[in-house]
Amino acid sequence: MVSRARTFRLRRLIRLRRLQVEELGMQAEEGLERNVFKRLDHLSGVRRFVASWLLLIGLLGAVVVAQINHLNVYYQSLEPAPGGAYAEGILGSFTNANPIYAQNPVDQAVSHLVFAGLFTYNRQNQLVGDLASSLAANSLGTVYTVHLRPHLMWQDGQPLTASDVVFTYHVIQNPDAQSPLYNSWQNVSVVAINPTTVTFTLANPLASFPHSLTTGIIPEHILGSVPMPAMRSVAFNTDTPVGAGPFSWAGLAVTDGATTTQQVQIALKPFAGYQGGKPLLDSFSIHTFNDQSSLIAAFKNHQINAMVGLNQLPASLDHDSTIRSYDMPLTAAVMVFFRTTDGVLADKVVRQALVQAANTQAILHNLGYPTDPVVEPLLRNQLAFNPNDAQAGYDPAAASASLAADGWIGGKNGMRSKSGTPLAFKLYTANTGEYQMVANELITQWRALGIDVQMVAQDSTSFQDTLAYHNYDAVLSGISIGVDPDMFVYWDSTQADVRAPERLNFSEYSNATADESLEGGRTRLDPALRVIKYQAFLQQWKQDTPALGLYQPRFLYIASSPVFGLSEHTINNGTDRLDDVQNWEILQRRVSE
Repeated sequence: MVSRARTFRLRRLIRLRRLQVEELGMQAEEGLERNVFKRLDHLSGVRRFVASWLLLIGLLGAVVVAQINHLNVYYQSLEPAPGGAYAEGILGSFTNANPIYAQNPVDQAVSHLVFAGLFTYNRQNQLVGDLASSLAANSLGTVYTVHLRPHLMWQDGQPLTASDVVFTYHVIQNPDAQSPLYNSWQNVSVVAINPTTVTFTLANPLASFPHSLTTGIIPEHILGSVPMPAMRSVAFNTDTPVGAGPFSWAGLAVTDGATTTQQVQIALKPFAGYQGGKPLLDSFSIHTFNDQSSLIAAFKNHQINAMVGLNQLPASLDHDSTIRSYDMPLTAAVMVFFRTTDGVLADKVVRQALVQAANTQAILHNLGYPTDPVVEPLLRNQLAFNPNDAQAGYDPAAASASLAADGWIGGKNGMRSKSGTPLAFKLYTANTGEYQMVANELITQWRALGIDVQMVAQDSTSFQDTLAYHNYDAVLSGISIGVDPDMFVYWDSTQADVRAPERLNFSEYSNATADESLEGGRTRLDPALRVIKYQAFLQQWKQDTPALGLYQPRFLYIASSPVFGLSEHTINNGTDRLDDVQNWEILQRRVSE
């Protein structure tokens, strides 16, 4: 039995522990009151403090991320990228995509994109194979053998062979087909030796013949059954052309039915089977325009990427830094051709004085674009060009003296005459801004010498008629010379005859020594020998002065932004801008260096 004393001690201990617990509870309550509840009023301030630090940490993180991104861009560069839709606007109308008929800028552009020729030109303006892999000539220059690349195909998947090449040139040679190339291909035999080999046999040697092999080839399996008289108007030419070029036909749309305002849009798509590789662009379209204002408006509205057909950048676009203008020198010459067979210009002394009185450097300066002067029938850097055969330089005093010695005396009005015949003639030209500027400058210079010259500026159709029929005293015009120095069609006496197919001897120049030299130069294959043969012609031309050489014109290509793969280099005609079109790019992407 528990003693009374022990029970008493136990109760006292329990009471003591209870008191301790109560004291600890009171201390805890006091601690909560002092450390928690009394500090609740400061919680909002603490929250703002914490939020400020969190915001600062976030800003620092954003700055770090931005800095990293900036440094990434710094170590990246822009490079061209494939893809994109490209649209060209061209002054003119669409009539025929068939390369044996294509003549105007629109037709030639479409034909060049859809069809491929045996040869084309590279960026050095050198003749290189397109469908052809090689070309060889016999020692006489009368037989040319062309080998095709293997595995060529048409855009419809059919194989392209030597038979198609032969068919193309046989159509050109058939008078019923009415190809404008007909006269250039007479007396040429075209034969397929095997599926990949074609021979061209000429009646006479012709060193420049390879440059005739750039015409697009047409498919025999589609056109072989078409009667020759119907070849020019067959639906293939405008609705369903099939070629072997970099782009294939996708469709045609007419935006306006009125003849005077009609605009045509031709859509093309990349041809994966093109021998030069599938084009990098996703699509290519041609838009036609009948006037400059419509063309420029479409360009400003971003309906087209580029403009073709303008002689200068419109003033309204002068300050647009995004625009890229490409100046491409042409293997051509702008000259004043004196009709040497009639009137005062039949006098050689007068022609020589006109050349000496022409300040051609001032004219070149006023053109507004860099170009090379033309001082003889050949262009600088062309085979056989000889600076010693350049036309007379600017010397108005010498010109005045020679005219006076020849009997051309100035009258009261300052104009010269001889035995009652006034020293006067009309200068015809096209009514373009550039040609009229040149003509006005020349007239001012010549009138200062006492020569009464009147300008006749004509629209395109009238001017072409004037050239064709030689209805002028003198004419300011351009001629296409090309890479080869063969100038026979412009200066040989036979080409002034009314029976000549083209009648491109605009000066009606006739000289037996020059004729012999021109014939000798074009019938020799050895470049060194050709240089020798052409010297007599160049010397005679300088002496006879049938024309005044002015400058080498340019082809102006205006794009809304850079076209990667398109470079400023010498070309033979405007359509040659498309020679490397499969490598064009308009998009860009960033890549790490």
